[in-house]
Amino acid sequence: MTSQDVLGQTTRLASSTALLQVLFRVVTFGLNAFTLRYLSRELIGVVNVRLSLLYSTVVFLAREAFRRACLSGSTKRNWTKTINLLWLTVPLGAFWSLFLGLVWLYLLEVPDPSLVPHYQAGVVAFGLSAVIELLGEPLWVLAQAHLFVKLKVIAESLSVVSKCILTVILVVLYPHWGLYIFSLAQLLYVSVLVMCYIIYFMMFLGSPEATKKSFPVVRMKALLPTLVEDETFVNWKEARLTWSFFKQSFLKQILTEGERYVMTFLNVLNFGDQGVYDIVNNLGSLVARFIFLPIEESFYVFFAKVLERGKNVKDQKQDDVAMAANVLELLLKLVLLIGLTITVFGYAYSQLALDIYGGSMLSSGTGPDLLRCYSLYVLFLAINGVTECFTFALMCKEEVDRYNFVMLALSFTFLCISYFLTQWYGSIGFILANCLNMGIRIAHSIHYIYDYFKESTFGPLRGLIPSLFLVLVYILSGVITGFSEVFLCCDKGWMGRLIHICIGALCFAATFIMMFSTETKLIHFVRSQ
Repeated sequence: MTSQDVLGQTTRLASSTALLQVLFRVVTFGLNAFTLRYLSRELIGVVNVRLSLLYSTVVFLAREAFRRACLSGSTKRNWTKTINLLWLTVPLGAFWSLFLGLVWLYLLEVPDPSLVPHYQAGVVAFGLSAVIELLGEPLWVLAQAHLFVKLKVIAESLSVVSKCILTVILVVLYPHWGLYIFSLAQLLYVSVLVMCYIIYFMMFLGSPEATKKSFPVVRMKALLPTLVEDETFVNWKEARLTWSFFKQSFLKQILTEGERYVMTFLNVLNFGDQGVYDIVNNLGSLVARFIFLPIEESFYVFFAKVLERGKNVKDQKQDDVAMAANVLELLLKLVLLIGLTITVFGYAYSQLALDIYGGSMLSSGTGPDLLRCYSLYVLFLAINGVTECFTFALMCKEEVDRYNFVMLALSFTFLCISYFLTQWYGSIGFILANCLNMGIRIAHSIHYIYDYFKESTFGPLRGLIPSLFLVLVYILSGVITGFSEVFLCCDKGWMGRLIHICIGALCFAATFIMMFSTETKLIHFVRSQ
């Protein structure tokens, strides 16, 4: 497969995943708006913060390092040893599920049973769901490595839709079930997800399509752990790289979910406030989740396939270096413009969005200021996702190990800053701490990219410099929409809100037209993929 083929398939994977994330977020936000009218804020806070943190922590610690290590390099490898290595995620996940489940049950504050019934059952169900999902990890990595776009879209769509349908039915019919509702829905979600992958590979393996593609696995039995005669059980190079990524993933999880850990272990917010924060946080991260994350995941695969890990720029194929540098520059420009757009227009429309979505419960108090701060944080997320995507795809084992020490210092600093800023500014302190954390990580990745390309003629970091005319349009749009919010929203009635929306639409259209006029190279890249 040529580099151009990899780029084409990677772009399709990213766009398909982005569309999938749109579906996820739309369904989730509709579900949250629906459940807010049936369930308490405390119950939503426990599910969306406490139990979701347990699930995400187990899954992340058990599989993230394996995914990064096993998706590096070419698809031409000894897949038997790679599959053997991936099956280690299951016992590792069982260990983390048991250990963290005991922490969640016996060391953390237990919610009031009258407000949040069946907490113990919820902990067991979410921990078990993480282990069930890990059973499909070898299939997921095989599909991702060979760029099976439709499989991921169909599997995750069916699982999310199934989960949401069951949640709505149980919330309407049995609202008193409490955490039983979300426990059953979570177990259904992971079961459908894993079964989709199993059914697909049962149909695919041995088919003419698999033979035509020279797929490295020919039967389902080969997807189980297999002893290789006179050879090691796993590829030790991959295993050592996995260990390096594991140490890093532990720290990255703290940085990624830091505010939830602070909320969970230090009790800086009550369960009701945690519920409101999580809803606002999800609304603020909408674009980050359905655009930036798919780009990061998909183009990590692209960079890892096109460039060889651990080699400097002179030792790489220069055609591949040129393509990677061009793609990196355009990706940086793309996410920068998306992030700037969210930051500029998010400031003036945060209160209106919260008022429409959740009423006065969200639009009053700190909710609007929280979403405004998150709009700025989205810009940091956008740049960090792409820069780290490239950095992690190219780092050798020694560089990964060195970066682990940087992550350790960042983790400790972030947790301390989060705690103190939360004491001073409430939930807004979490967003401010995240901005600082992301800024430091971006600086490190930019330094790595600069060092990597400094001996070449390529300068992908130019993607972080927007057109001067476009910057002026952004500033003008921010000023106009800011005044519009003050004089027209949100206590001036629906006519004032409608005029405020129209003004924002005109400013957005002017910004979009300026993008087309000044960023022609980026527009051509997006259209051609």
